[in-house]
Amino acid sequence: SAGFFLTVSVDSLVQVGTKIAEQNKVMALNLSAPFIVDFFGDQLATAIEFADFVFGNESEAAAYGKKNCDGEEEDLGKIALAICALPKKNDKRSRTVVFTQGSKSTIVAKDGKVTEYSVEAIAADKLVDTNGAGDAFVGGFLAQMVLGKDLEASVKAGHWAAGYIIQQSGTTLPGPCEYSG
Repeated sequence: SAGFFLTVSVDSLVQVGTKIAEQNKVMALNLSAPFIVDFFGDQLATAIEFADFVFGNESEAAAYGKKNCDGEEEDLGKIALAICALPKKNDKRSRTVVFTQGSKSTIVAKDGKVTEYSVEAIAADKLVDTNGAGDAFVGGFLAQMVLGKDLEASVKAGHWAAGYIIQQSGTTLPGPCEYSG
């Protein structure tokens, strides 16, 4: 679920999240924007209880840390671990937190451990539009998770998808996906 949904109907998300947890399905949540953390913190806390995967970028992570982790805004690994440790409705699997940072390494926290994955550089003259990069990352990541791939393969696919989309105008795709990770 996108965090933006929390601005209109957290009750609907709770109903869906409850069914997902009861049926041992997987739920992912995207923090979506710093203002979600700042102004919809209670709703976000409710949603995180259902989330098996939490995604965010460095700005969203810093906003979360500032508000919920004693003002911590710099150590994104520490913030990710704090989110991992929050109460969870479905205890059959641990929570994974993924923070992207543009061209800097992606931070993944799971089971008390933080791993950083470097991002392959893209030449500045190939960058067209960064809109949709985070959503593309999440799509690539989850596509590999659905196929049963591990975290490293999922992050690699997320990096590829984000790298691909920022070389396009808008969030358009000129043709079929050619990822072969």
